[in-house]
Amino acid sequence: MASTADPGPQRVDALAGTVVAGPVGAGSKSERAAVWIETAQGRYLLRRKVGPSHGDATLDRYVGQRVVCCGFIVGHSLLAEHIEVVGASG
Repeated sequence: MASTADPGPQRVDALAGTVVAGPVGAGSKSERAAVWIETAQGRYLLRRKVGPSHGDATLDRYVGQRVVCCGFIVGHSLLAEHIEVVGASG
């Protein structure tokens, strides 16, 4: 019998949001700066599928931008296969 507690990766196409930088894991040994995407569906830690899991400087260029992403939501992360800038956050 399959569990519904962990549905696994969820495919998303054209998920729009604003990219922001901020802390993750506050107060823990794994506290660090991270890049997030704020969407109508929620806030997700933004990662590139081909990038490192932490400290991906390539994502810094998206901070403050409105983007559309394709990829997979895995837990609280968006594992992006494609990121396209659609405008500056206003």
